[in-house]
Amino acid sequence: MRIPPARATLTAGLACLALTLTACSGAGGGGGGGAESGEAQSINVLMVNNPQMEDLQRLTAENFTAESGITVNFTSLPENDVRANISQEFSAQAGQYDVASLSNYEIPFYSANGWLAPLDEFVAADKEFNQEDILPAYTESLTGEDGKLYGEPFYGESSFLMYRTDVFQELGLTMPENPTWDQVADLAAQVDEAKEDMKGICLRGQPGWGQVFAPLTTVVNTFGGTWFDKDWNAQVDSPEFTEAVQFYTDLVKNHGEAGAAQAGFTECLNNMTQSQTAMWYDATSAAGSLEAEGSPVAGKIGYAAAPVKETESSGWLWTWSWGIQAASEKQDAAWEFISWASSQEYEELVAEELGWAKVPSGKRISTYENPEYQASAPFYEAERFAIENADPKNPGLQERPYIGIQFAGFPEFADLGTTVSQDISAVIAGQKTVEEALAKGQETAEAIGEEYK
Repeated sequence: MRIPPARATLTAGLACLALTLTACSGAGGGGGGGAESGEAQSINVLMVNNPQMEDLQRLTAENFTAESGITVNFTSLPENDVRANISQEFSAQAGQYDVASLSNYEIPFYSANGWLAPLDEFVAADKEFNQEDILPAYTESLTGEDGKLYGEPFYGESSFLMYRTDVFQELGLTMPENPTWDQVADLAAQVDEAKEDMKGICLRGQPGWGQVFAPLTTVVNTFGGTWFDKDWNAQVDSPEFTEAVQFYTDLVKNHGEAGAAQAGFTECLNNMTQSQTAMWYDATSAAGSLEAEGSPVAGKIGYAAAPVKETESSGWLWTWSWGIQAASEKQDAAWEFISWASSQEYEELVAEELGWAKVPSGKRISTYENPEYQASAPFYEAERFAIENADPKNPGLQERPYIGIQFAGFPEFADLGTTVSQDISAVIAGQKTVEEALAKGQETAEAIGEEYK
């Protein structure tokens, strides 16, 4: 069920007010003067600082700017920070940034609030972009309730389990193709017992709805839990939710990385690359960095399906995509950048400059069918299977009133998930019990549920 625009607007307005009091704006270029000001050949982009975006930033000036004449001023921030800044910028329609990296979580709400420019006319006029090559799951998830397209994916992902094949072979361990969480916990314990210099698994513990609760919500789903039932009754302290959180926090405390309570995607990527952990459950997009030229673990990683408990699958569906601020006066230049950054041409440029394993994949059918990509990305089949088999409408055992796998698709979830995540991180740090954390979370969720009933 999608959220009515009026409710989304109200919620976002309140969130914006809170952010105005707590968040600082990103350092970026100047405002959005129009073509008349002579500044139309310069755009400002606000984006998350993931490795794929860092590659984009390095390649833009010598390629896109050199060919188009459009200068791109990037502001790159960590995930939690960039969300706060984008929310503040787009809700105010300040016009400082023309383009931002948005996900399939935010775009339905942002478009309903009128914060984004529709892209349909740009796509129709662009003869080279080839929208039909974009995986249908992403075109659907980036389309608003009005049927218009509001985002283009830069890269897409699901989730799977990454593990060190050489370590498993050394220890005589076997990873099932479709492992259960109980099997993963047992394997992590065996690695810990045999390897003094390596932990069994890395799992996110850093606060944030898009940090610890990205993998953890998939665990809740497969354990039979949900944030809310179909009637908007809060389920945060339900037996299924509690069991899932207890399992996850016990696993990361007993067999996870050092400093787990503050470890997010980047920290786990570093741990895996530096051979500090034998397994990592996270985004499929991480595989490109692990297999990149120069990576010390390239060729040593195996890929298994997202672990399950009660469901048949549990992989998430996500895309970091590009959206144009409705207030931007440089929308033509903004689209030209988006068209290039999300194009097959850009993927081929990354392949030439950095290797096929670093291509921001997960969005184009043609990429998965490219023999060169297949030969350089040993994870491509597992990644494509996970993306195409993710089911945002039915991710668990219970019917629910929203869409989403690793997130719950309603505006208040960002605040709810982040609030509860802080207590989950405290559990991982040994400062709270699971029951204490979820009892507090249940109260917050109940207040939201009452508003929807």
